[in-house]
Amino acid sequence: MPPTKIKSVELPDDAASLNAMLLLLMAAREQEKQRADVLQRQADQQSSLAASLQKKSDELYIENLRLQVQVDRFKRWYYGLRADKLSTALELGQMSLAFGEAFESRPINQDDLPKDEKLEESPRRVRKARGRRNLENFDKLPVQELVYELSEAERTCPCCGKQRAEISVDVNWQLEYYPGHFERLHHVRKKHGCASCDATGENPRIESADKPAAAIDKGLPGPGLLSYIVTSKYDMYLPLYRLESLFERQGFRISRSTQSIWCGDVADLLEPLYQRMIQRVLQSHLIATDDTHMPMQAKDKSTRVYMWVYISDEEHPYNIYDFSTSRNREGLINFLGDYNQVLLADGYAGYNGVVTGNALTRAGC
Repeated sequence: MPPTKIKSVELPDDAASLNAMLLLLMAAREQEKQRADVLQRQADQQSSLAASLQKKSDELYIENLRLQVQVDRFKRWYYGLRADKLSTALELGQMSLAFGEAFESRPINQDDLPKDEKLEESPRRVRKARGRRNLENFDKLPVQELVYELSEAERTCPCCGKQRAEISVDVNWQLEYYPGHFERLHHVRKKHGCASCDATGENPRIESADKPAAAIDKGLPGPGLLSYIVTSKYDMYLPLYRLESLFERQGFRISRSTQSIWCGDVADLLEPLYQRMIQRVLQSHLIATDDTHMPMQAKDKSTRVYMWVYISDEEHPYNIYDFSTSRNREGLINFLGDYNQVLLADGYAGYNGVVTGNALTRAGC
């Protein structure tokens, strides 16, 4: 690159001329500096004015929205139908109940769901992929380590009487839920073997510590997590998709399909207890029953199904719920079996076929 040529300037020879030239240059520089300061102040004032105008615009926009909401409310009150003119909390509750029933009866459109959340054809029996489920953020959860150790008496070798040394551990992970946060439970089962017997070529007498029984054998969810999901769904009537959102806000996402499979596993685990409760209810002197209909998601539409409740007497204080897809008497006959005491029910004609021809007594409510 060729060197840059600097234009030469002829300077006067006398000191007075040089001094005058220097003063002129300093005055010009000071004027430029003052001009730059003025421009900067003007820019700051314009920026402050723009911010003030933007804030005022935002306030006016919010005020406009608030007024629009009030205008729409007055229009509905003045011009709307009678259903829109709610004067009491009871009327509002009745309208909300009717809207909820109508909304729940509408089928779910598959196209409205994300690709990874399409409803399965079979809600219960799905083909599981090999390996552990890919649950998000599992490695980021806090860890609680639980160590299961043999007692001093259990570590004593039954063959030679010497203390068995620790040779290895069995490790597995479990996902547990505590109200408000998740934790990983690190189960460590220590194994002990007799070094003396192993050295002589005999059986090393390996023994490992026991660990608490799991609700799902070799399953990831802990008992607290399963209890929370089942209680929320069946006692608090909280749908699984809302639990999925709740868990995700707490830092760990569990899909509704996985929760549904876990609910089925818990149902299988509690089946003996459920059958025992049915036996106790059928020992009652009086059983009160009634049914309620509800929508169930089916292919391309929702269908009406029924939930029956059976309430026993004070000596057998249990409430049993029995699901059926129809309201005919077959469900009642299958549940009651050879029960021959008192059945308390309403005037539904389907009960007539249940009590006719047997020792069952029907009481009206």
